[in-house]
Amino acid sequence: MSSISISTQDASAVFAPLRTGVALAVTVAMFYVLCTLVWLAAPGPFLSFMNGLFHGIDFSPLMRPAPFAWGGFVEAVVVMALWAFLAGTFFAWLRQRLGG
Repeated sequence: MSSISISTQDASAVFAPLRTGVALAVTVAMFYVLCTLVWLAAPGPFLSFMNGLFHGIDFSPLMRPAPFAWGGFVEAVVVMALWAFLAGTFFAWLRQRLGG
């Protein structure tokens, strides 16, 4: 009986970093989608918010009259989610190794 509980604990420890990576990837993807929706709904106020968020850096030169590109949006979501998954998995793995 105890060997089953040890195996379960070991498996849980192995998959914990993966769960953390998935949680961070899903969170980043959801917030990116939300951010994009806000930008699509109100680009002017959103630009003002971003300028304020980054201590007055003027992002208006980045604005150009171009239609929304779904391909670029999907590519950005996938890249950001993959990066977040890798970062979250590494973070959880390192935290386990450091005894956290």
